[in-house]
Amino acid sequence: LAAARAEFLDDWDLRVPQRAELLRPESSDLWRWWGPDRMMEELARAVPDVPCAGITVGFNWTMVEGPDGSGLATTPNKGSGGCRTIAETGSLAQRSLAELARMALSVNPYERAIGIAAINAATNRRDMIGPSGDGLSTDPDGQNGHTVIIGRFPQLEEKVPGAIVLERNPGPDDLPAEAARLVIPGCSRLIVTASALVNGTLPSLLEMAEGAEVSLVGRGTPLAQGLHAYGIDRLAGFIVDKPDGARAVVAEGGGARQLKPFGRN
Repeated sequence: LAAARAEFLDDWDLRVPQRAELLRPESSDLWRWWGPDRMMEELARAVPDVPCAGITVGFNWTMVEGPDGSGLATTPNKGSGGCRTIAETGSLAQRSLAELARMALSVNPYERAIGIAAINAATNRRDMIGPSGDGLSTDPDGQNGHTVIIGRFPQLEEKVPGAIVLERNPGPDDLPAEAARLVIPGCSRLIVTASALVNGTLPSLLEMAEGAEVSLVGRGTPLAQGLHAYGIDRLAGFIVDKPDGARAVVAEGGGARQLKPFGRN
């Protein structure tokens, strides 16, 4: 990436053999050039090199604990493409939080879930305060157009009536995930489950949703301000206040509802 004044562009073309992509000197253009596929790398680099206090991989959730917070991520299905255990399993908790966070860049969903949970352990700190809410009940600010939701959430019809829901395993009122390219472009509002971080689909969803108001919601959402630069307007995550209780729920295969008493939206 090079900055050049307009009067020097002809000289640039004469001296540089590669064809340059011209960008306007505006933040939105620079972020579009940078691309949402680099989002996870930025999140991982921001994690401090501090000790990990424990890792728990359960049927529904993966939990990583750090000195200032505990992070959650959706546990991928064992049959997911590329999902496999690794030889280092059993000693991962001896790594620092920063080392674990770099696993979020892996192509293996099992490693990616641990990495995302480590990122959340650093970002979703116990001392964080903010408005409560699950990110589903917010008003669309008078926007016209349709709302698309990635993932079926409880009581959706009450919270977001008339929304189009995309699901990998669609129910009778859902569309299959493959319909994303048909319904996301041109939508006014996109709500994405944080499991899109683990399955690696979030960058492509953000590219399709240009111009829409985007929310990332769920227990595994990193509450990191840097995500706003990638086109995510609202973050609705979870702060674990009682790690002992949350750890027991995760270890015993509990779901989002069972985690609720041990933290806050």
